[in-house]
Amino acid sequence: MPNSLTTTQIMEILPHRHPFLLVDVIEDYETLKYAYGKKNVTFNEPFFAGHFPGMPIMPGVLQVEALAQTGAVAILADEKFKGKVAVFAGIDSCKFKRQVVPGDVLELKTEITALRGPVGIGHGVASVNGEVACDCVIKFAVVNA
Repeated sequence: MPNSLTTTQIMEILPHRHPFLLVDVIEDYETLKYAYGKKNVTFNEPFFAGHFPGMPIMPGVLQVEALAQTGAVAILADEKFKGKVAVFAGIDSCKFKRQVVPGDVLELKTEITALRGPVGIGHGVASVNGEVACDCVIKFAVVNA
């Protein structure tokens, strides 16, 4: 049976808040292993005002951030990391394969592929209707808030 989390429950794990919380729901996760979530992309997102007027596209860096937040749920939900913050330590092999626009539901899958103490690596894939939008390797460190 999947472990799911609402936005309110996600905010009990992650420190991010509007307008920078980029995960609406976690559909399933296993601590220290993976998290699968969704982001409903709406025209009301603040970044669409300037990216780009008349041609709204979700910035790639925010797609990567949404994947990182999804993976951070899997890490920070673990008892030993509760109350801490996961920060970027690097991004590798990042490819953008499709534009993400208002009305899309961004499906976020981040698997933790390595974890040594407070430092780790995750592989994230963001897709829309099964079509890959972003694929990257995220390096992170868990630090005190």
